[in-house]
Amino acid sequence: MAHLADSGAGAESNGQRLARLRARRRWTQQRLASEAGYSLAAIRAFEQGRRSLDRPAVVLAFAQALDCHPTEITGAPYVPVATDHDGQAAVASVAAVRRGLLRHGRPARPTEAEAVVDLPELRQRVDEANRHRQAAALTKSGAVLPQLLRDLQVAAELSHGDDRREVFGLLASAYECAMQYLYTLGYTSDATLATERVQWASEETGDPLRVLAARWYDAGEFLTIGEHDEAGAIIDAALTELGAIRAPGPEAVSLRGAFHLKASLNLARATDAKAAAHHLKQAERAAEELGEDRNDWQMQFGPTNTALWAVSLPVEMGRGKEAVAQAEKVRLPKDYSRERHSHFHIDRGRAYFYNGQREQAVHAFLEAERLAPQATRAHAGVRETVGTLIRTQKRGAVVELGIRLGVV
Repeated sequence: MAHLADSGAGAESNGQRLARLRARRRWTQQRLASEAGYSLAAIRAFEQGRRSLDRPAVVLAFAQALDCHPTEITGAPYVPVATDHDGQAAVASVAAVRRGLLRHGRPARPTEAEAVVDLPELRQRVDEANRHRQAAALTKSGAVLPQLLRDLQVAAELSHGDDRREVFGLLASAYECAMQYLYTLGYTSDATLATERVQWASEETGDPLRVLAARWYDAGEFLTIGEHDEAGAIIDAALTELGAIRAPGPEAVSLRGAFHLKASLNLARATDAKAAAHHLKQAERAAEELGEDRNDWQMQFGPTNTALWAVSLPVEMGRGKEAVAQAEKVRLPKDYSRERHSHFHIDRGRAYFYNGQREQAVHAFLEAERLAPQATRAHAGVRETVGTLIRTQKRGAVVELGIRLGVV
């Protein structure tokens, strides 16, 4: 059996976790290469940290071969370093948010003080939670979500008729905030639970478009674990329903475009580049039809969003030159969400890395960190790419960034 990569002094890399999982199955590197469809040289480079194991499609291929969850390779969730006080505070609220999710559907048993439902106040608080979500303010999200979920669950139990349907719409939105908060911090199992809650709450609204919007997240859950056929079935069914709408309004057009984007990502990770490009083109047509950026159900779609996905897709496929060319065309509106701004810079950094432009990659990651510190530091692709840069470069700003990420 080939030797495991030397762990060195730094944090464990994806490649080292891959080597440990391989050893657990008593496989040689050659056996893993054969099972996952990669060369022996690639396996050695991944395990020794000379090649970045950051692309989800590659991680999924190894996870499926080794019959493990992708997070066993990526190491999520990550513990923030001791000096990252905001990161520590953000993670401290995870248990309380999880308890709020587990309470869904259970008798609320409201106290006397909770017996009066104030819908205007609940709307304001859900709007506040969504502002935190779009600003990638994870510490603030963690602070407001537990009580907000509790109050909305009580309101859902006490309300009737149209008020009840509205409360469930607000609850679905709050669950989406919880889902994003947990997913960003790397708590994928809890984020999956939040996604289920989004679907259940959406069903109670009686709004067919709201229900379809929840399925967009459901498709993402299957995509994340590499179940591309299941994700594709959800997406295809949704597109069929949306296509049957006569004279669709802007909400339906926006949702149709968002599903085409999800289809393109699913197919990119399934390494079907031609089909991915087809769905991206369909999304671009929907964006042209829409003529504006919209944020229905806090789901951003429009010309700007499709331009960002035109960067994300070649990044997913490891096409650095194409991704860099697309990134250089993007002009983000100043009022676009901080979360999306930061994610664009993460994609841009990974594009530069794949294209061999290492200095530019570091600068892009630093800009993402400036905009959304906790989200950037918890991003599996950033952590692995920065770790690889440090192992093969070991100088300058990349080392300082690596210290903040906890990968050195």
